[in-house]
Amino acid sequence: MDETTLYDRVGGQPFFDALVASFYEGVMSDELLAPMYQGDLDAAQRHLALFIAQYWGGPRTYSEERGHPRLRMRHAPYRITKRARDAWLTHMRAAVEAVGGELSEDDRFEMDAYFEMAAKSLRNV
Repeated sequence: MDETTLYDRVGGQPFFDALVASFYEGVMSDELLAPMYQGDLDAAQRHLALFIAQYWGGPRTYSEERGHPRLRMRHAPYRITKRARDAWLTHMRAAVEAVGGELSEDDRFEMDAYFEMAAKSLRNV
């Protein structure tokens, strides 16, 4: 049985680019989160899109360019409280809703479960 990846089922990199663009729109309008997103936002947006695409079976571009994700280390400089974690998750869920109209219920559940786990694991306050 040949099983396709979530990356393939959603149409590849364009889906993840759109997801992250929608997510960043929400984050940049959020008083709590926006101050954490400084510097080259185009690069940060690209990195996130490549990372989550790779996670769900896409090309290994993220790892080839940036090495191991080291998510906790990369997020350590930021004060990630329960409130910040919840806000991040709210914006990611809204982005999934905005661009994921064709997602199956199983794929939507899988994405939500991963984002919830990741958000919880990065809380550091």
